[in-house]
Amino acid sequence: MYRSCLLILLFWCGIINAQYSFSGYIDTEEWQNTVYLSIVEDYRKISGVFSEQIIGRAYADATGFFEFKGDMLDAENRIYRIHIDKCSETQRDINHFNGRCDNSLELLFIANNHDILNLPLSFGNQVFCDIESSNPKANAFVKIDSLKEDMRFAYGEYRSQANRKLNNKKWFKTLQDYGKKLNEPLAELYIYSYISDRSSDLHNYYVEDLKNNPYYDKLKIRLQNTYPKAPYTKQYISEIEADKYMLAAFSNQDSYTHNYLIYGLLFTSILINFYLVSIAIKTRKTKTKTLREKLSKQEQVVLDHLLKNKSNKDIASSLFLSVSTVKTHTNNIYKKLNVQSRDEAKSLFNK
Repeated sequence: MYRSCLLILLFWCGIINAQYSFSGYIDTEEWQNTVYLSIVEDYRKISGVFSEQIIGRAYADATGFFEFKGDMLDAENRIYRIHIDKCSETQRDINHFNGRCDNSLELLFIANNHDILNLPLSFGNQVFCDIESSNPKANAFVKIDSLKEDMRFAYGEYRSQANRKLNNKKWFKTLQDYGKKLNEPLAELYIYSYISDRSSDLHNYYVEDLKNNPYYDKLKIRLQNTYPKAPYTKQYISEIEADKYMLAAFSNQDSYTHNYLIYGLLFTSILINFYLVSIAIKTRKTKTKTLREKLSKQEQVVLDHLLKNKSNKDIASSLFLSVSTVKTHTNNIYKKLNVQSRDEAKSLFNK
C-alpha cells in the first residue's frame, strides 16, 4: 500500500514538473556500478549494447541504488533501454563491437518525459526482473519476452524438424495476436522486428503472411495515428514498402530476370560486407594504435615478442636484457593495457 501511494505521489510530481525519474538497484558485487540509459530509435537495434544510443550514465552507490532524472526526453512514449555490464572502461569499446556483449544485462521499457519508473531487486538480488512504473505500457516488452521464453520451452520439448515446423506456424500467429492484445504499437513493432528478422525461423511465415494479411497495413495506420513523428514509424513504412516491392518483383518477373535480381542483391551484399569489414579493420587498427601509444618504445618491443609467444628467457636473450627486466616490462604492459595475462593481451592485438 505504501509503495503504491509513493508511486502515485511520484507520478503526479513528475507530471507537474514534466520530469522523468528512472531508478532502481543493482548488485554491485556482481556488476560494475556504471549504469547506462539508451534511447532506441532503430528497432533493428532494439537489443544489444550500442554506444551511439546512450543518452545517460549513472553510478550506483554502496547500496546499489542508481537514478536517471531530468526533462530532456520526448513527451510521447519511446523505447528505452537500461543496461549494465562487467567490462572495464578499457575493455568496453572492444567487447561491445557490433553491439554484442556476453557480459551485460539489459532491460527494455516504454517511457516518456514525465514517467516515474522503479526497478527493484527481486528474490536473490536478481536485477531487472520487475518494473514499477506510472506508465501502464512500461512493461510490455517484459511480457513479450516472457512469452518468447514459453516459445523456446515448447521448441525444446522434442527436437525434430517436424516439431519445429509446427511450432513455427503456431508461435508466429500467437506472437502476432499477443501484440495486438497489448494495444501498444511499439510492442507490436518489437514482435514484428522478431518475426521479420531474416535470421529467424519465422521469417518464411512472415513473407507468406505479408502477401495477403491486412495486419501490416493496419499496424502502419496505428503507428501513424499514435506516433506520427517517431522514427520507428518511418522505418516501419519504409521496410514494409520495400518488402512488398520485392514480393511483387519476384512474382511478376520470369526466371531470367529473377536470376539477375538475385545476382544484383548478392553483389550488393558482397559490397556491403566488404565495406563493413573495411570499417571494422580500420576501427581495430585505430584501437590497437591507441593501445600501443600507451607503452614506451622498449615496452612495445617486448610486446611484439610476447605476441609471438616467446618466453621471458627467449625475449631476454633476443634483446640482451635480464629476465627480471623483461618481467618488469611485461608487468608494466599488463598494467597499461588493463589485462591480467598474455592471452588477454594477445586478444587485443591478434586478429
